[in-house]
Amino acid sequence: MGRGYIVEDTVERYLSKLCEQQAGPVTGLLIGQSSAQRDFVVMAIRTPQSEESTAAGNSVDKELVSEHARQVSRMLPGGLSVLGVFIITDTDAKDTLTTLRQLVFAVENLISSELLWNPADDDVTDSVTLHVNTKTRKTVCRTFDVKDPKSTARPADWKYQSGVCSSWATVSCCLNVNLLVPLPHNKTSAENMDRCLKEGLKVWANQIESGVCLIDGKKLPEDSELTAGQRRNVRQMYSAQLLITPDDQRLPDVVQLCGGSVSVRGAIHSRAFLHSNKPKAKLAEKLLKRDVVSTVASRVQMLLEEEDQSGDKQQTEQLCLPRRVFCPVKVNGPVCVCDYQFSDEGLPEVIDRLKEMLDMDAAEEDLDTRQEMTAEVTESSVTTEPTVETVKASEPKKNNYIGVAMATAVALLATAASMLYLNDI
Repeated sequence: MGRGYIVEDTVERYLSKLCEQQAGPVTGLLIGQSSAQRDFVVMAIRTPQSEESTAAGNSVDKELVSEHARQVSRMLPGGLSVLGVFIITDTDAKDTLTTLRQLVFAVENLISSELLWNPADDDVTDSVTLHVNTKTRKTVCRTFDVKDPKSTARPADWKYQSGVCSSWATVSCCLNVNLLVPLPHNKTSAENMDRCLKEGLKVWANQIESGVCLIDGKKLPEDSELTAGQRRNVRQMYSAQLLITPDDQRLPDVVQLCGGSVSVRGAIHSRAFLHSNKPKAKLAEKLLKRDVVSTVASRVQMLLEEEDQSGDKQQTEQLCLPRRVFCPVKVNGPVCVCDYQFSDEGLPEVIDRLKEMLDMDAAEEDLDTRQEMTAEVTESSVTTEPTVETVKASEPKKNNYIGVAMATAVALLATAASMLYLNDI
C-alpha cells in the first residue's frame, strides 16, 4: 500500500480555483510535513509566471519550477518542506507522468544542494506528484523515491480534511550565533569563496546537530511523546534551548594561510511546527536544529546573492543580514511561513514577495516583526574585528582580511538583531 496524504481542505479550494482560471497547464508546489505513517499537506503554491513561461505555451519550465522551490524552501520554518509538485492540465494523468517525475527530481536535487545537515535514518525520501484534470477535476496522486534514480511511480492516497494543522505544536528558541569561517587565499574566485563558506557553515551545523536541546527547561527522552498528557485540539507552545559545545578541534592560536575570514555573530529566532499525530521529542529537536541551520545559511547566501547582483566592489563594506519576519498561513492553526527583510526594505516589499513566491495575500498587520530587530551599524563593531595576516607570492607582504561580523542587540528573549561586515584592507 502506498503512502497516505492528509490534505488541508483549503488546498482543494485553491486547486479548484486554478482549474477555473487557467486554460493551459499550471504547475506548483505542495508544502507540508512528512511522518513515518503519513504526510500532511497544508499549502499548494502555483509557480510564478514569467514572460518565458507564458511564451512557452503548453510546455513546462523545469528550471523555473525548481528555482521557485529553492526560494520557497528558504521561506519555510522548521517542520515545513516542499513535499512535491502538482500539475493542472486537461491531458490524461498518464501523459504527464514523465514530466512530473522530472520535476520532483529536479526540485529535490536543487533544494538538497543547499542543505547543510546530515540526513537522518528516519527521513522520508518519497516525494508526491499530483495531477488534476481541469475537465473532470479528477486527481491522481503518485510518489517517487527521490533518493533512488531508478524509482518508478507508486500510487498514493490523497484525502482532504479540515483543520489538518489546527492542533500542531510550536517549538521556538532564540539562539546566539558566533562562528568564524576562514576564506580562501584566492578571493578572486567566487566559486572558492562560496565553497569555503559552505564548508565552514557545515562545521558549525555539525555543532548544532550534536548540541543538547532542552524543551521547557528539561532534556526529554527521545521517544517521549511531546504532547503527552496535554488536551487534544489545543495549541501547544514550547520554549527550547540549544546548548552548544565548542568544537574541541578548533584551536584559536593556529596560524592559517587564508585570504580573510567570515565571522557571523548575533542572535536568531528559530521556530518549528510539529504534526499532532503523537510527535516525539526527537522530532522536535531535529526540526528545530534544522531550522536554526537553514535560517542562518539562507541569510548568508541571500546577502552574497545581493552583492553579486549589485556588483559593488568597494574595499570596505558594512552590510546587515536580513531579519526574519513571520506570517501566518491562512488556515486554522499556528503554522507560519517567513521572509527575510533587508534593512533598506519596508514591509510592502515583504508582502510583495509573499504574494509572488507563496501566492499569499497578506497585510502589514499580519506580519510578526517582533522576533528580530533590524541591526544597527556601530563603530565598535568594526574596530574590534580580528585581522588575518597573509603572504601573497610575487607580491610584497601585506595584511589582508575580510572581517564579517554580526553585532547583536537583544532586548527581549525572542528579540534579535544580526549584522554582517565585509572589510577588505
